[in-house]
Amino acid sequence: MSDPGQNGTSRQTDRWLEPGPTNALVIYILYLAGLAIGVSGIVGIVLAYINRGKAGGFVESHYTFLIRTFWIGLLYALISALLMVVVVGVVLMVAVAVWFITRCILGLQALQRGEPVKNPESWFLGL
Repeated sequence: MSDPGQNGTSRQTDRWLEPGPTNALVIYILYLAGLAIGVSGIVGIVLAYINRGKAGGFVESHYTFLIRTFWIGLLYALISALLMVVVVGVVLMVAVAVWFITRCILGLQALQRGEPVKNPESWFLGL
């Protein structure tokens, strides 16, 4: 029996690992799943770093946006966790979750329209 990758054809499942819109879509989904399963967010950031600089075009802004979303979200979450000693941290943690989900949804929408993120370096929503 021969391996499907030996004759130059790639398997259908390999497409989501290659740099491009499908990979960026997978990373957005991994980030959103990371709210329930923390490890998937780490897988997403690794994929974003691996594929950044390889996709070209409008997808590059999505990789920058995804990487910044992860690190800024982590920073906001850590600050919120520290402030949980005072009750304000709980409210801030909810705000961070809303910010994170909103950024992912806005990025997904732009990706589905084939558009770059307008301001991928933004600390807020990237609009």
